[in-house]
Amino acid sequence: MARTTQLRTYTIRDGLLDERARRWRDEIVPLRLELGFEIGGAWLDHERSQFVWVIAYPGPESFEEANRRYWASPKRAVMGLDPADYLVDRDVRTVAAVY
Repeated sequence: MARTTQLRTYTIRDGLLDERARRWRDEIVPLRLELGFEIGGAWLDHERSQFVWVIAYPGPESFEEANRRYWASPKRAVMGLDPADYLVDRDVRTVAAVY
């Protein structure tokens, strides 16, 4: 399967950007890595209350299959982290590297 990379931009509810970033780093990243994803970096845009990050999956199954496995994981369920509690909007783009 080919490597899939996504650029994700999340607009976060007012006052929750730093909390969302902390929970992403402490809870989401370890599980994503455990399940074979790669994290290319993450950035905060405080002016726009946006969280921007890059995620890739180079594994044997499709990105969509791996993502379904992530969401179905019992470890994800116990996080008690509902995206709707934080996200106002999201823009997810599949991108291809040119450099």
